[in-house]
Amino acid sequence: MYLAPLNYDRYFKKVFRDTSIAKRFLEDFFDVTIQEIEALPTHHKITDSATAVEFDFRCKIKGSFIIIDMQQWYKTDIVKRFYMYHSMNTVLQLEKIPDKTIDLDKKRKRDIKDYDKLVPVITLIWMVDDTLGFTDDFVSYTVAPEVTIEFIRNKNLWRSENILEILKEREKCLKILDNKTKKLNYLQQNRLIYTFQKNIVKNKKYSKYLPWFQLAEKTLDKLNRKTWFDAYLKDDIFAEIIRRISKDNLKEKDYTYIQDYNLFWEQVKRFEEALIDEGREEGQRIQEEKQHQEKIEIASKCKMKGMTFSVITDLTGLSKEEIENL
Repeated sequence: MYLAPLNYDRYFKKVFRDTSIAKRFLEDFFDVTIQEIEALPTHHKITDSATAVEFDFRCKIKGSFIIIDMQQWYKTDIVKRFYMYHSMNTVLQLEKIPDKTIDLDKKRKRDIKDYDKLVPVITLIWMVDDTLGFTDDFVSYTVAPEVTIEFIRNKNLWRSENILEILKEREKCLKILDNKTKKLNYLQQNRLIYTFQKNIVKNKKYSKYLPWFQLAEKTLDKLNRKTWFDAYLKDDIFAEIIRRISKDNLKEKDYTYIQDYNLFWEQVKRFEEALIDEGREEGQRIQEEKQHQEKIEIASKCKMKGMTFSVITDLTGLSKEEIENL
């Protein structure tokens, strides 16, 4: 092994601790230029009784708070968990939101939080193994008006040959989407993005972010070699990443961590696969019970109509004893 697995928590955090690396990744992924980036605390406890939550990386760039979180294996809670992280990234802005003074009347004033200072949040989940059933490089979710979903799902509308009717409904959606009254468009500026490493590496779509995921995928091979990464050394940022996770900078505890990490996730994967198999068996059992109940209902109707046992058996597959007991 020449490089430690970039996708493992310890090494991901070790790499992204360098804000110049994080800045470059965000620039490559979003295809933007970032003038300033501020690394923010990643460990938080929202209430006295809440479990502490720790992000892999959290920062602020002009106009947005951003979380980057690495996700291994096929966990079942990633939608709700990361929606919670996403929401927390908004709530945590209360740490530094200034107050503003409002006049209650001529003699009284009151200080309240200036929520106009809230900025959009972007949560980027780096999915290592799972693709959530997608074949795209990534999928992005935002808060959109319900009317837009209804517009897309309206089968009767899309079956219509009247294009003017479709355009009319589209204009209604656009009118709502473009309404910026009291900064309603803020809702659409918040994004939760799932990126799929396996898809990105497989699709090889020309993009600035492709080399990042290819590098990470190569480091997952326990037998990765130095020559695999020679091309990356021409780039200062990638050269720094390689330096940070190179075996030359690993200690004995790192090798123990990698071994334990592998064992742990293998056990997690086996456990979750067992749950999936168990759920599949339970689903099959429920389906069989449902089909059997449907056969009984059909047989009962046939029996009421005076059909013979042999005919009912042929139709439903039920035994003569089952039919007699109806």
